[in-house]
Amino acid sequence: MFVSRFGIRTLIAITHDFVAIAVAWWLAYLFRFNFDIPASTLSFLPTILPWAVLIQTSFFFGLGLYRGLWRYASFPDLKRIFIAVVAGTATVLLMFWILGVLDDIPGSVILLAPLLLLLIMGSSRLAYRAWKEHRLYSLESYEAKLVLVIGAGNTAVNLVKDLAHSRDWHVVGMLDDDRRKMGTRLLGVRVLGKIDELPHWVQQLNVGHVIIAIPSEAHRIHRHTLEMCAEIGVKVMTVPSYADLISGKATVSTIREIELDDLLGREPVVLDTDGLHSLLTGKVVLVTGAGGSIGSELCRQLIAYDPDRIVFLELNEFSLYSIQEELAPRFPNINMSFVIGDIKDYARMTQIFTQFRPSVVFHAAAYKHVPLMEQENACQALLNNVLGTYVLAQIAISYGVGKFVLVSTDKAVNPVSVMGASKRLAEMVCQALQQSISRQTSQNQVTQTLPTCFVMVRFGNVLGSTGSVIPKFREQIARGGPITVTHPDMTRYFMSIPEAAQLVLQAGWMGGVRGGGEIFVLDMGNPVRIVDLANDLIHLSGLAEDDIRIVYSGLRPGEKLHEELLATNENSLPTPHEKLRIAQAREVDERWLSDLILWLERVSVLSDKEVRDQLTKWVPEYTNKESTH
Repeated sequence: MFVSRFGIRTLIAITHDFVAIAVAWWLAYLFRFNFDIPASTLSFLPTILPWAVLIQTSFFFGLGLYRGLWRYASFPDLKRIFIAVVAGTATVLLMFWILGVLDDIPGSVILLAPLLLLLIMGSSRLAYRAWKEHRLYSLESYEAKLVLVIGAGNTAVNLVKDLAHSRDWHVVGMLDDDRRKMGTRLLGVRVLGKIDELPHWVQQLNVGHVIIAIPSEAHRIHRHTLEMCAEIGVKVMTVPSYADLISGKATVSTIREIELDDLLGREPVVLDTDGLHSLLTGKVVLVTGAGGSIGSELCRQLIAYDPDRIVFLELNEFSLYSIQEELAPRFPNINMSFVIGDIKDYARMTQIFTQFRPSVVFHAAAYKHVPLMEQENACQALLNNVLGTYVLAQIAISYGVGKFVLVSTDKAVNPVSVMGASKRLAEMVCQALQQSISRQTSQNQVTQTLPTCFVMVRFGNVLGSTGSVIPKFREQIARGGPITVTHPDMTRYFMSIPEAAQLVLQAGWMGGVRGGGEIFVLDMGNPVRIVDLANDLIHLSGLAEDDIRIVYSGLRPGEKLHEELLATNENSLPTPHEKLRIAQAREVDERWLSDLILWLERVSVLSDKEVRDQLTKWVPEYTNKESTH
């Protein structure tokens, strides 16, 4: 019955402490008499020991020493032991005084007994925990995944520390190019050699996983490590970026698979947060195309600036539903409205602006798939991308929208596709409207609303966007190949979706410094060969280039071999932000705009060929051919 009440482990702990009390007093007498206890004292010990054991143990029970497990013994447990021993010893001495035997106990024994008891009880518990954990982790290490850590700096050390108690990972070594660290041990893990020696150590230690823990040199190290691991069939993972670590979005132990973003080598965007707060905080912000790749990311990032309301405008019902399901439950304190509408529908757009009165508009809605818009759908590309922008912009002006930010594309530069030409026309529409506003302002014409500032933002491809090449490549790899690339020399500019959205926000804040109508060009870095991108995805999938075949299908209608960020006759001006420049593009006037709108109202009766033939009149830099080399 006693065992069933306390449990066998608790009973063993109680027995241990009973014995510890007796041993502590016994040792105290041994030390006092130099291990030669007089016979009279030996006969005295059985008189006092039962009292010491019973009283001291009662304090152990009272202070809850037997509620925890020795395996988890910690400083709070040692603190309770200290209090119990001190209080118990004081009570024992009081009892000895009452019994009239206190004078018979040497003072050194009174001092030594509790100290020895503290030592025995504390050290036994900590020793048990150390033995248990060593045994446990030794057993678990047989089941854990063996891993090499790339790097031996602070990030790597913190990673090793976090993984020390993991059941899933067992770090067997570290690799670093710093010669001073070779052969040293960090938290018990040895720095084995240089990063280039990775294949040797993988084979030597039978390692199946590699974790990169050098966020400061992520691009170079990620690519080099990925190539080595692809050749030897080892899985590569990485720690979060410095930006995520500093912001608290992730911890070092939040290891993840390498993504294409890690291979781009782009520096984090530094935003003017004060300026963005003044633009967005407490304002109603409307985002068109809010269910798309860029539109949805803009909405995610807008939340951080505490707008009064975000209006999600989308034509696709499922896309709107998906972003609603993602964000509304997570941010109940942010006012959100999810509205369906076609930007070409003047009545519906007027209804939305009347209801919500937005101060800022981010216009991301567009048809953007180049080959799809080139044939069979050329007319719709123009109506949606150009006429839709005009309708939305006109209503924005009449309702006093402060900033109207058009998300454009590098395909608008010297376009060879209908899609690219339509986005250049959308830019020109905004430029013409801005000129009209500037003329009215300069003539001191009285308006009921504040003038609208138009801002255009051009950038290249974003990784993983809807309809982009990345999801297509992933599907082809999942099927076992082949991967289809249009041309071995084709290049594109790439950035991540979050980076693109951040720079669109930044450009939105900066627009207007030159009177409005600026076309901001994002720093896209160096162009990336599409075939290299395909090979990177093969490696990220844990495969080698020989495992997946790459075939070349030829340029599709409307595709360029290389994209551009500035037209032939365009220059750019610097801005205070290192990743943004202003393109000095050819401007148009109000007369041109009115003629364009008249043409767009009749364009639905034209064939695709007639649309392409007539586009050169409106966009002189447009080249009417299905491909260019």
